[in-house]
Amino acid sequence: MENNLEEYLKFAKDIADYAGKIMIKYFNQDNGSSYKGDKTIVTLADKEINTYLIEQVKEKYPNHSVDGEEEQFGKSDYVWVCDPVDGTAMYARHIPVAVFSLALVINGEPKVGVVFDPFTNSLYTAIKGNGAYRNGKKIAVNDYELEDIRTQCYCDLSSRDEYEISKVLENLRKKTRFVDIGSIIRASMCVATADFVLAIFTGAKHKNCDIAAVKVIVEEAGGLVTDLFGKEQRYDESVKGAVISNGKVHNEVIGIIKKYLIDKSNN
Repeated sequence: MENNLEEYLKFAKDIADYAGKIMIKYFNQDNGSSYKGDKTIVTLADKEINTYLIEQVKEKYPNHSVDGEEEQFGKSDYVWVCDPVDGTAMYARHIPVAVFSLALVINGEPKVGVVFDPFTNSLYTAIKGNGAYRNGKKIAVNDYELEDIRTQCYCDLSSRDEYEISKVLENLRKKTRFVDIGSIIRASMCVATADFVLAIFTGAKHKNCDIAAVKVIVEEAGGLVTDLFGKEQRYDESVKGAVISNGKVHNEVIGIIKKYLIDKSNN
């Protein structure tokens, strides 16, 4: 079935097109935002996109499963991992920084990824081994060091996250600059297009939905994506955060993280 990756990419792009229309539909009106049990925001767009994905997978790939941030379906080695709206806190407040993300994860490894930013009409795509693209044009990471004056970095921070990295950031800020744009996936696409050098994500429980597509797109653009401790991880289950980089700064960042954080697993 892995020979069907081009077909799977087309399917993912069609879902992204639908998702973008739904995001725009609700953006300038009452988007029905409310708070979930984990104190994160969900909107009508999140729910509608997630439900549509499940309907389409059931129809076209009934032996596959869906792991959506808002709703799940089935159990399979072929999992469509989706964040319907990443940057929901911004989106719910009518700030146009939010994206749709979808990856096909096979036996724990992302093989196909799409990210769509409907506000800039930017579609990021990748198939494992075939490069990464934005609107059909090949993209690649930069080769900047952390101290380079051109460098920009991003860190996604939340009081709910398992890993407390304030001391890591305090150390890294001596070398480089951080900005917060409100979406780890959108920031990761900035790494893929050479605009950022680094993005750090501290989310864990069910946060594979945020990183699965990022993994394949950024690495096909020449970057590197690991857990917070520099290890590979599965993307059909909860993750141990993520470091998303141009590759050149990766080991340096991981070294700083390891000074302050303890890997809570024995893997």
